[in-house]
Amino acid sequence: MWFIGVTAAFMALPILAVLGTQVLWGLLPFVVLVVVGVWWAFQHTYRSGQTREELLLDHDRLQVRRSDPGRAPREWQTNSYWVRASLRQGPVASYLTLSDGQREIELGAFLTPEERVSLCDELSRALGRARG
Repeated sequence: MWFIGVTAAFMALPILAVLGTQVLWGLLPFVVLVVVGVWWAFQHTYRSGQTREELLLDHDRLQVRRSDPGRAPREWQTNSYWVRASLRQGPVASYLTLSDGQREIELGAFLTPEERVSLCDELSRALGRARG
C-alpha cells in the first residue's frame, strides 16, 4: 500500500507542473495507467503466493493436492511404490516431476531452483523409506 501511495505521489509531481494547461489531460491517463498497473502487479503476485501443494505419502499411497487461486483443487493419487522424483530441464531450472510410469506431474513450480533440488532429494529419501 505504501509503495502504491509513493508511486502516486511521485507521478503527481509532473502533474502539478502542468496543472491548468491542456497538457494535463494528455499526461493524466498515463499516470492513472501506471498506478493501476502497479496495483494489478501487486494483486497478481499476492494471488500467486496463495498456491499450495500438499503431499501425503505412506507405504502404499502417494497423494498430491494442488490448490491454485481461482481454480478447483486438483488431485493426483497413485501407488507410492512406483513413484520416482526427478529433476530435468524444462520451463524452469531444475524442473521437478513425480512419475509413476504412466503419468507425470510437476511439483514445486513456485519454489526456487535450489529449493526444488532439496525437495527432490528429500522426496527420493522418503519414497525409499516408504518402499521399505
